[in-house]
Amino acid sequence: MTVLVIAEHDHATVKPATLNTVTAGIACQSGDVHVLVAGANAAEAAAAAAKIAGVAKVIAADSPSLAENLAENVAAQVLAIAKNYSHILFPATANGKNVAPRVAAKLDVAQISDITKVDSPDTFERPIYAGNAIAIVQSSDAIKVVTVRTTGFDPAAATGGSATVENAEGVADSGKSSFVGREITKSERPELTAAKIIVSGGRALGSAEKFTEVMAPLADKLNAGLGASRAAVDAGYAPNDWQVGQTGKIVAPQLYIACGISGAIQHLAGMKDSKVIVAINKDPEAPIFSVADYGLEADLFAAVPELVKAL
Repeated sequence: MTVLVIAEHDHATVKPATLNTVTAGIACQSGDVHVLVAGANAAEAAAAAAKIAGVAKVIAADSPSLAENLAENVAAQVLAIAKNYSHILFPATANGKNVAPRVAAKLDVAQISDITKVDSPDTFERPIYAGNAIAIVQSSDAIKVVTVRTTGFDPAAATGGSATVENAEGVADSGKSSFVGREITKSERPELTAAKIIVSGGRALGSAEKFTEVMAPLADKLNAGLGASRAAVDAGYAPNDWQVGQTGKIVAPQLYIACGISGAIQHLAGMKDSKVIVAINKDPEAPIFSVADYGLEADLFAAVPELVKAL
């Protein structure tokens, strides 16, 4: 049968996580890959999805009930066409993790979460114990509901495809939830999960003022996303949406610079797939050095400003 990928989009463009999920769908070797774009006035997003390499068909479901991506309504839209597919794949993002369990429960199948590799159409690999072990999961369910850790798969090419676009009837509002409002953080810096370079700070920075004073110039010089360890977030040095780690965002940039981060396993689980890791820490025994490609044993309050000057 065919693989269905649930697109993450803003009604005008397709978000990068969708491209990685398409790659996972192709790896399932189950047939064609279709993409569902569920939204309101989302024709542009559907057209963008049709250009993704490897996609055979885009299903565009348009309804006012899908305007705000409410999980109950999106799940109903997926369920309306689910019987046509052997695999239903979601990016393992906040949205994907919100919808996938609802779909799996309604289909009475087990959800396979956070996969990083497809071994065969029914066998997948996923990290457990904060990434210290890999579980191999085999499923005999007729329809496999899967969330995909996007850092585990290269993105499919955003152009080069020529999929057909098929319009589907949008579902009615379930009435189970309603949209109240949304507060969006605006920043000139790249979003963490899409940034090619990330600069992260830890609790060693000591205060929110020092975090901004020391880390922001380096991030600005490199046009990098700004991240933080959970300890720094819990201490109030940085906002929640900057948190990198097992309970934060999973990232895999080309370059990750960790400043004053000891490297607890929960943090390493969120960034150890980065292509190049640079660690700055005055503790020579810090666990972060075990995964770093380059390590600098130094006081970050001296080293980071010097690095900024050198750049």
